[in-house]
Amino acid sequence: MTDSHDPRQNHLLDALPETEYERISPHLELVQMPLGEVLYESGAKLSYVYLPTTCIVSLLCVMENGASAEIAVVGNEGIIGVALFMGGETMLNRAVVQSAGYAYRLRGHLLMQEFTRAEGPRNGVLHNLLLRYTQALITQTAQTAVCNRHHSVDQQLCRWLLLSLDRLTSNELIMTQELIANMLGVRREGVTEAAGNLQRAGLIDYNRGRITVLDRQGLESRVCECYQVVKTELDRLLPAPTHPFEQAD
Repeated sequence: MTDSHDPRQNHLLDALPETEYERISPHLELVQMPLGEVLYESGAKLSYVYLPTTCIVSLLCVMENGASAEIAVVGNEGIIGVALFMGGETMLNRAVVQSAGYAYRLRGHLLMQEFTRAEGPRNGVLHNLLLRYTQALITQTAQTAVCNRHHSVDQQLCRWLLLSLDRLTSNELIMTQELIANMLGVRREGVTEAAGNLQRAGLIDYNRGRITVLDRQGLESRVCECYQVVKTELDRLLPAPTHPFEQAD
């Protein structure tokens, strides 16, 4: 692999000891993740798990009438397909690429071989990492539900932008207002107003589907407590990457 496509850009893979990483790495397949691609629909059998490196994937709850709302985002900190090793074997939600990039995929049965492998008297490192990541994901899902119920669209948009920035190397996101509205489960007019408020405050520049964050600290001062709750729990449960991305200014 070239330096620009390194599996250890994914924090879970990066945290593995060399022995466990070497067992998995030959089976990792680099895949391009274009914007809007649906990886799984709710109820689909999980034949692969995906470990993002430079993309972000949204997990969406979809209603019978087609309405949807984002319940979590997964980027280079995580994995798509937790239901596989939690025993469900089928996808609970729709998984769609929110920010284009790359990921590595691994066949489900190979992940399960490593997940159930015992290292001496204890389970392997991957087993423990995946369980801790799942706890962090549950926290994000629960906090998103609370945020969507109790906080303004401005605050929800700030949370969404900050969570995305934490998973990208750039301060730019390519995303239409319609897609953001679908993610947040609000009307497009609400996103238009919220984005306009942030732009007038000098926090972002929004033009032709491209959002550039100009003042991250300003977003952090405006966001509700939900962002920090999710970030704190993720930082508590998972080790910091040994080769972290450097975010563009």
